[in-house]
Amino acid sequence: MPPSPSYTQQPWTETYSEIIDVRSQCEFAEDCIPGAINLPVLNDAERALVGTIYKQSPFTARKKGAALVAKNISQHLSDRFESKDKNYRPLVYCWRGGQRSNSMALVLAQIGWQVTVLEGGYKTYRAYVRQQLEELPAQFTYKLLCGLTGSGKTHILRQLSRQNHQVLDLEALANHRGSLLGEEWAGKPTAQPSQKLFESLLLQQLQSFEPSQPVWVESESNKIGQLHLPPSLWQQMKQATCIELQLPIAARVQFLLQEYPHLVDNPDILKAKLQLLKSRYGKEKIQQWEQLIDSQQWQQFVRDLLQHHYDPSYRQSIERDFKNTRQILSMVDLSPDSIASLLNSLVATLSVS
Repeated sequence: MPPSPSYTQQPWTETYSEIIDVRSQCEFAEDCIPGAINLPVLNDAERALVGTIYKQSPFTARKKGAALVAKNISQHLSDRFESKDKNYRPLVYCWRGGQRSNSMALVLAQIGWQVTVLEGGYKTYRAYVRQQLEELPAQFTYKLLCGLTGSGKTHILRQLSRQNHQVLDLEALANHRGSLLGEEWAGKPTAQPSQKLFESLLLQQLQSFEPSQPVWVESESNKIGQLHLPPSLWQQMKQATCIELQLPIAARVQFLLQEYPHLVDNPDILKAKLQLLKSRYGKEKIQQWEQLIDSQQWQQFVRDLLQHHYDPSYRQSIERDFKNTRQILSMVDLSPDSIASLLNSLVATLSVS
């Protein structure tokens, strides 16, 4: 007799052949258990259709839903499961661990596979993420890199990561560089993840770290683009030791022009973003910046933007949020030799912490 599905509220304590999210595509895109694949038993359009019918007749909606679910599971059996051997052990979940996940699990169990259903579905996983992000950040010691915009903090963090130091790259997780002009580009602006997905990615990164080793992180704001840091992590960052990087403004300007070529190539988008600063700096200053853009005086534009906007804002945030500056490290530029020397100095700070 084929086994019945088993149920768990703690799937992270086990290892599965595959994690199957049977929710619709939009639900999956907002957030999912890391590593899960999406095999919807109702796609976005079908879910909306069944919901509309349900308002008129729940019984008719259940019949329609059952037909669609059966059709979709049949397709998944042909496309995804045909090659699975008898030792296949999947975890299946939906939104609340209800009809959608059980429909898939019952069919797979009837075939003979050992299937586990996440009891409570995605909502159980989401509660676990929230609980972990309240507790886990306090288990680590953080080393903050501070420094004015253009000092190469993110670039240096990634060099530390390549040397196998523990680095929490919040900008990479948030897909944003954390400022007015910080959207990431891949031919066009790329979207940030949802807040929920950001927190899933953040938790996954924290769980990969060893508490016995320090975690390097940049002195971000508690908001990166449209995403917010968990309060527990933010409090730990504010209490951490901060190492300030100092770089001449000419080198910072050069570095930023290399890092943000898409803004040089899309001046209209750049000028539209600057309009958001009009209430702070006035129409005349915005016009000055626009004139520098139109005349392609990029060095002067970036220098002036740093001196009037970024540097004062950053100094204010540092004085407010990151008061534990332990050491100042100066560089003449961001050449490979300068970065190599800086990395040696940063690593040396670990032995005197």
